[in-house]
Amino acid sequence: MNLTNSLESSSPKKGRFPISLLCLTLGAFAIGMTEFIIMGLLPNVADDLHVTIPQAGQLITSYALGVAVGAPVLTVLTHRIPQKRLLTLLMCIFIIGNALSMIAPVYSLLIAARVMTAFAHGTFLGVGSLMATRLVHPDKRAGAVSIVLAGLTIANIIGVPFGTFIGQQLGWRASFGAITILGIISLMGIIRFIPVLQQEKAANLGKQFRSLINPQVLLVLLTGALGCGSLFAVFTYITPMLETITGFAEHSVTWILVLFGFGVTIGNMVGGKLADWKLMPSLMANFAILVVILALLTVTLHNPYTAIITIFCWGVAAFGIMPGIQIRIMNLTREAPMLAATSSHSALNLGNAGGAYLGGLAITFTGLPSVPWLAASLAALALVGAVISYQAGKKTSIKESLQQSA
Repeated sequence: MNLTNSLESSSPKKGRFPISLLCLTLGAFAIGMTEFIIMGLLPNVADDLHVTIPQAGQLITSYALGVAVGAPVLTVLTHRIPQKRLLTLLMCIFIIGNALSMIAPVYSLLIAARVMTAFAHGTFLGVGSLMATRLVHPDKRAGAVSIVLAGLTIANIIGVPFGTFIGQQLGWRASFGAITILGIISLMGIIRFIPVLQQEKAANLGKQFRSLINPQVLLVLLTGALGCGSLFAVFTYITPMLETITGFAEHSVTWILVLFGFGVTIGNMVGGKLADWKLMPSLMANFAILVVILALLTVTLHNPYTAIITIFCWGVAAFGIMPGIQIRIMNLTREAPMLAATSSHSALNLGNAGGAYLGGLAITFTGLPSVPWLAASLAALALVGAVISYQAGKKTSIKESLQQSA
């Protein structure tokens, strides 16, 4: 079966997305759930494994580092493997990692299991997005990618709060059991419904790597990492902050996470629209707003009502930067589509790891109330990076225009 026939068979009716696409969305949903679930269960894990809150926060750091390392390494090592087979392999790694997390008896083994799970994260999303564009008609490609990545944002609205509720009622291990089941269902769907498509010619990795180490690309990756660092510095410790500073009961945190998830989804949608309109100006404005919101959080956390409002706005602003960062990276790395897709996940997750680590240090030395100030500082550095990137882009455009006119 050639590629054309494969595309036709995988999308039988024009205007409708194939069920194979939903299998990838479910995989992204499970990945988003396993990445963020630990935030809502941090006190439970710390109590059960007899570690401190900052030590438990390293479960987020280790996962993020696993994504950062695993995404480019697996992309390089597996770029010749047919995409369906690679997706199957990655989901098997994901399932095994979550199953081991569920039964890990000690802290060190849970860390190892989280790292193993993380290795599948970035490459699955990169390959899944690329596969999605080949499962539909050409005029539906953007919609197909958005459906797959919607699994991540939906995980914040439904998966993380539901998984947190399960963990609070049945123990945190039950949450990882639920994620393992979701992974198995996704794997069965991938095997059953995703067709075997003709493998394209392997990309020139040397050319892709040279495109990635462009100084402007590295600056945008650093800017994105700082933005994610500001997010995870707070998000990693949001449960103990809401319980200790604001005074919410444990069960109330679940619904606050639902509200945060709605903010995340709105931020993704609005951020994407703004990025299509005015990419860099909207990105700089978003970072500036994020700095203000995080600074306000240091005050609003002390009141339940203002805390809830600020956390919702923070979710909108924090995830509003993501589409702009992704589009900026794609614009600067047109010759490195696959490696850029996975390496951007690496950079952003390095920011996640750094933010969680720095947040733990802030708690250790200055206490929970200082964490939003740390996050505001990281967002301010990201704003500086965005401004420098914008100015560099303008200079490059002017230089190119002068060369063309000459």
